[in-house]
Amino acid sequence: MKTYLYRAQSTDGSVANGIVNAADEYQAAVQVRQQYPIILSIKEQKEKNGILSREIRTNRIDIKSLAVACAQVAITLRSGIPLARCMELIGNQTENKTVRRIFQKTAEDVSAGNGLADSFERNGPKLPVTFIETVRAGEETGNIEQSFQSMADYYDKLNRTRQKVRQALIYPVFVLTVAVIVLIIVMVFVIPSLANAFADLGGRLPLLTNLLIAMSKFTSRWWALIALVIVAAILAWRFYVRTPKGREVQGVAQLKMPIWGNIRRMNGAAHFASTMSMLIRAGITVDHAVEITGKTLDNYIMQSQIAKVPERLEEGHSLGDSLKDCDSFPQTLREMCAIGEESGDLDQTLKVIGDFYENETDNATKQALAKLDPIILAALAVFTGFIVISIYLPMFTIYNYM
Repeated sequence: MKTYLYRAQSTDGSVANGIVNAADEYQAAVQVRQQYPIILSIKEQKEKNGILSREIRTNRIDIKSLAVACAQVAITLRSGIPLARCMELIGNQTENKTVRRIFQKTAEDVSAGNGLADSFERNGPKLPVTFIETVRAGEETGNIEQSFQSMADYYDKLNRTRQKVRQALIYPVFVLTVAVIVLIIVMVFVIPSLANAFADLGGRLPLLTNLLIAMSKFTSRWWALIALVIVAAILAWRFYVRTPKGREVQGVAQLKMPIWGNIRRMNGAAHFASTMSMLIRAGITVDHAVEITGKTLDNYIMQSQIAKVPERLEEGHSLGDSLKDCDSFPQTLREMCAIGEESGDLDQTLKVIGDFYENETDNATKQALAKLDPIILAALAVFTGFIVISIYLPMFTIYNYM
């Protein structure tokens, strides 16, 4: 809902000023004319941008909160509560502020006679495209309850998959973080003190010790420049991957990485199959479901290949034939799509293949991390050994200079 300021004249000629909430200016005018026949002016009230008046908000959509909200909508609609009242109830009890604000504003729009999908699209610009289109399909087929139930299952599954990946990455990230912090402390504080002590003793230091001292001096002197270069490189890369060429380079690199490239392919296949299954069950046509699913993929190469499929479907080709050129996806996925299409049970086939690739992705990720842990520890051991040897070598001759 938007807020409009109006200035209107009553039948007795008196002028009144006021505020109304409406979806657009036309509906605001309709509300004003119910009390005042003549509207002198009406304009939308813009939000103030001052620091004290601006509400600090986040547009990030929490998938777990969205899954819970969808499940609650399905249950509430099943109990016979009207749609607008249902949106209001769910909005009031949702803990996530962003989801709560979206549902509350959507409830106001639906009460004013607007469509549910259009209201969500207007009030939740960060909502996933799968959410908007599934709600729209539910409106068109008259099966909104089932659409929300399908989305509840889909987003709950997506959230559990993300949680598994995050939990698996906790230990390697923790080890690397601690190692970097210890390395900075040693290079900036410990080594300079030892270097001064060795210098006071005089004599000739071993090559490894001199190399370590040189690295420490360079780090201590140019740490700001090093940090600046690292930040600049990160920002440059993030800017580059926003360009079409950069997204293509990133997409190719993601798929060709040893071990992780295969995991990326299986994860993309799982996401494609699960999303397609959910959309088809909601009543969306295959070509439109493919178009929506392609937009949700996070790899540019996969996204580009899927973007060409709807055009081939419109030309009369089958889904299996249309996916033949999508070589970034596993061959099994493309074959199973053809089999599901021929059997007339495409949504169930996609659900099965989605579960299969989700399990394969989970197992491959665990195996990769199991191999990564000893590699990280070996690298840390080598570098730690270098530091220890560099420090202790001069101590064998320290008494010669005392």
